[in-house]
Amino acid sequence: QLALAESGGGLVQAGGSLRLSCALSGRTFATYAMGWFRAQAPGSERVFVAAISRGGITTDYADSVKGRFTISKDNAKDTVYLQMNSLKPEDTAVYYCAADQNWYSLVSGAGVNIWGKGTLVTVSS
Repeated sequence: QLALAESGGGLVQAGGSLRLSCALSGRTFATYAMGWFRAQAPGSERVFVAAISRGGITTDYADSVKGRFTISKDNAKDTVYLQMNSLKPEDTAVYYCAADQNWYSLVSGAGVNIWGKGTLVTVSS
């Protein structure tokens, strides 16, 4: 059974860094593009943050995180990472990992049906 498990969330001061990890089990990891989304309030829509292609060559980022966040993928470990630097209070959110075999479906978020349970990131001012 396919499962995504995020880790690495926590409390950090503004300007600090965190690295999120997401492991995929139950499928061939290398066949999936992977992404991160976030929801900044309970019950709010998940918003695209970053994505990486199946082979790890192509990446895409939301304008709000460009230059501060870096997504990477280790196919040998079946894990995707989100390195978050220069964190701001507005980055506070629950971060969700997502997987899709279609790039465009992943970056739009509309067609994704493989989600992790989320990990909370809190940035204090």
